Amino acid sequence: MFSKKTRYALMALAVLARNYGREHLSIGAIAKSQNISQRYLEGILLRLKNEGIVGSYRGKDGGYYLVRKPEEVKLLPIVLLFEDTVAFVSCLDTNAGEDQCEFCIEISTCPIRGVARKIYLDTIRTLTESSLLDLCK
Repeated sequence: MFSKKTRYALMALAVLARNYGREHLSIGAIAKSQNISQRYLEGILLRLKNEGIVGSYRGKDGGYYLVRKPEEVKLLPIVLLFEDTVAFVSCLDTNAGEDQCEFCIEISTCPIRGVARKIYLDTIRTLTESSLLDLCK
């Protein structure tokens, strides 16, 4: 399951994607349209800006905009900005090491690892193939 930060980042980016090529949007407008705390959203948008996904204009009439076309912005890098992994069992997390699993002693005989790996690979594939444009449909 995605964290609140990840969900809010995707929601905010979907708003910016729908608005792509038009005027920039204030953080207040984005927050209000998605019922997100403006203060909480500030940190999320700052992280997205630091990663070059969004740009911003400062000042009274400032706001945020997508740097690239929505179809060029894939979802996996965005999700991984806010999540350590998309694996829901630690033995599939390449950062955790294959000898760590909270469910079994021996990975090679784990009854759930095969299905968990398929779900993990399907998730990676879907997030790799999907873009912000897909969030607008």
